[in-house]
Amino acid sequence: MPREVFDDFEYLSRDQLLTFEEITIVANAFAELGVNKIRLTGGEPLLRKNLPALVEMLSAIEGIDDIAMTTNASLLSRHAVALRDAGLDRLTISLDSINTEVFDAMTDSPFGVPDVLEGIAAAEAAGFGEIKINAVVQRGVNDHTLLETAEHFRGTPHILRFIEYMDVGTTNGWAMDQVVTGAEIVDAIATRWPVEPTDPNYLGEVAKRYRYTDGQGEIGVITSVSAPFCDSCTRARLSAEGSIYTCLFASGGTNLNKAIKQGHGLEELKGLIASVWLRREDRYSQIRSDHTTDWQKVEMSFIGG
Repeated sequence: MPREVFDDFEYLSRDQLLTFEEITIVANAFAELGVNKIRLTGGEPLLRKNLPALVEMLSAIEGIDDIAMTTNASLLSRHAVALRDAGLDRLTISLDSINTEVFDAMTDSPFGVPDVLEGIAAAEAAGFGEIKINAVVQRGVNDHTLLETAEHFRGTPHILRFIEYMDVGTTNGWAMDQVVTGAEIVDAIATRWPVEPTDPNYLGEVAKRYRYTDGQGEIGVITSVSAPFCDSCTRARLSAEGSIYTCLFASGGTNLNKAIKQGHGLEELKGLIASVWLRREDRYSQIRSDHTTDWQKVEMSFIGG
């Protein structure tokens, strides 16, 4: 969230946000419609007080068998045990570069690489095994640290995933010439350590997987710019104030808050969700061009990754 954009931003008051109980109601409706995976993201989800309580509530929903969280890990060392005990299954950690100077320049945050690594260590100690590390690659910004970051996680149980720089929202100043494609990333890694493609873990997996031929683990690349995967997308997003979005690049969502606050039954909520999903025609990444990149899109800090 760039300071020049959000310094004077008027944030929502707490009474405008969904409570944990209301989030659980929506999650129940999604579960009865066939959803079995939930990811908590942000913004930074660990800024929400008592987050393990929400994890515990979600883990009790019949049909939900996988709960994950994406975090910058700045607060993870103090919450990892409680999250694991509450039922969190998996972690994804955002770390765009292992290089301290590059990381500090990109995040402009009061925490640094050592704090992120401390969070990863705390997660390991808490019982989280395979942790995914997400690195967004931007040409001329952190692409020169690809190998340095990859080397750090080689030989560990964790999977480093490189993400093409995307035009999410309207405030990040995105341009196509800043994109380092997945093919370029794989080639750069392979020149140092040979890799070979491997099968996806499940239908709709967004990352293309590659394993090191020397057995030192694997990497992934997420190519929503150079090789879009809209036709296999199975994701919906619920914002903190109760809107659902069917695309990361959406310009708007459908607000469920009114239905929730008015006490609509589970069947009515399921019907509303189903009607939104069945009407979806999202394929922004497939039609991306000069005339679409200036569309007004919701910011990633609002609906998460």
